[in-house]
Amino acid sequence: MPVDEYLLERIDKALHRRRVQWVGKKMFGGYCYMVDDKMCIGFYQGGLMARVGPDAVEQLTKREGATQMVHGGRPMKGYLRIDPAGYDSEADLEFWIDRCLAFNPEAKASRKR
Repeated sequence: MPVDEYLLERIDKALHRRRVQWVGKKMFGGYCYMVDDKMCIGFYQGGLMARVGPDAVEQLTKREGATQMVHGGRPMKGYLRIDPAGYDSEADLEFWIDRCLAFNPEAKASRKR
């Protein structure tokens, strides 16, 4: 599935406005924004990938288009996949970016290989 370049442009601008330092990486057939060497937000399986933390998943799946993210047939703890209808408006995208950035300091970085 091709990456949604328009979504990535919107995320780029939002992170730039917040003066967030990030590194982009292609992964899982999508694109991920790494903040402080940790997965934060990105594009995955035709929607937004949001790392919000395990404690927030139940509450946030009540929002339009948000479901538990599944990769390789297994649910990914603390990650959501949001359908385009759930981040179409700027306010909705800003909400998800804020949630991901708020969790980022608590997130654990992956082990270096």
